[in-house]
Amino acid sequence: MASLSVSHAHLFSTHPTTRMLKHRPAFGTPSANPSLFSRKINSRTSQSSNYKTRVSRMTTIASSVGKDDRKLIGVQTDEEAVEVSSWVDYLPKEAQPYAKLARVDKPIGTWLFMFPLAWSSALAATAGSLPDFKTLAVVVCASPLLRGAACTINDFFDRDIDKMVERTKLRPLASGTVTPFQGLCFFGFQMLLFHGILLQLAYNSMMYEAVYLFLISTYPLMKRITYWPQAYLGLAINWGAILGWHAVKGSLQPSILFPLLLSGFFWTILSDTIYAHQDKEDDLKVGIKSTALKFGESSKEWITSFAIACIGSFALTGYNAALGWPFYACLAAASAQLAWQIWTVNLSSPPDCNQKFVSNKWFGAIIFSGMLLGRVFS
Repeated sequence: MASLSVSHAHLFSTHPTTRMLKHRPAFGTPSANPSLFSRKINSRTSQSSNYKTRVSRMTTIASSVGKDDRKLIGVQTDEEAVEVSSWVDYLPKEAQPYAKLARVDKPIGTWLFMFPLAWSSALAATAGSLPDFKTLAVVVCASPLLRGAACTINDFFDRDIDKMVERTKLRPLASGTVTPFQGLCFFGFQMLLFHGILLQLAYNSMMYEAVYLFLISTYPLMKRITYWPQAYLGLAINWGAILGWHAVKGSLQPSILFPLLLSGFFWTILSDTIYAHQDKEDDLKVGIKSTALKFGESSKEWITSFAIACIGSFALTGYNAALGWPFYACLAAASAQLAWQIWTVNLSSPPDCNQKFVSNKWFGAIIFSGMLLGRVFS
């Protein structure tokens, strides 16, 4: 796959510049590679070509000629030619850095913030009925703003560290496309919108909002002082379980909310430990702490124990909330999803760690479906 055909090989037997001038007419022939040298690309051929084959050809050709000749004939290496884009790149240029700062193109964080709010809202519904639609709508609208604010303040504190980490060095605050002052203003703007949306709830509590603000604002500092920042993040993300229940009932019920909070707490430690394994080498270099570094080779044993504690706490939540049988069927399916994550994850592979982390949206959705149906059939 990586080798060149015979018709291409003779192009590189002489000096690159002489070769290019001497054989220039050949670039228009069918044997030339249209993805590199032709201005018109046959769409059928382009669609049928394998991506890896094209990258391999670019790498082989680029390595066969000099740097100046690559610029002259327009050949790029795979690092130069392959760029990952998203729908954010179609926004106005002024808005793109802020959209990236809020991670709107990576919705997994929004799901993780939304589920505790949605879980408790579903549990707070009257037995035999669906949750209040308005409450769920407010939760769905507020979650992206809360998550965006959390990412913004995290990047504000980590901007100097992010510059030294390969995966994060191009983030807006680390790269300088957004200034620290602009980042703080954007954080305040998002929290203001978050507060405005929560005012639509039947029972809104400024005190619970203030706790939310404190938790997400101080989480970035935990990475500098403890190997358990994932535990603090678990409290920050799952504080929504308290806020969601209070929004419906106007009061709290510890027998349901405490095990629910614990469930999400253990789940967050599990999922974010897997996520942290992506950056463990860079974290060691820059002095950032995490449970991935704390657990080391024993990480799978630790996250297995967190999975057991998570499922056990969910079962206690369902029992205390008198949920019907569909909840326990969904809980069994969610347990299988966690088991799949732990069994198959390759903690030495950043792409696989990210894939397993993102899959947690399905875990949260299964639990929510169980609570929804369990309340209807209770």
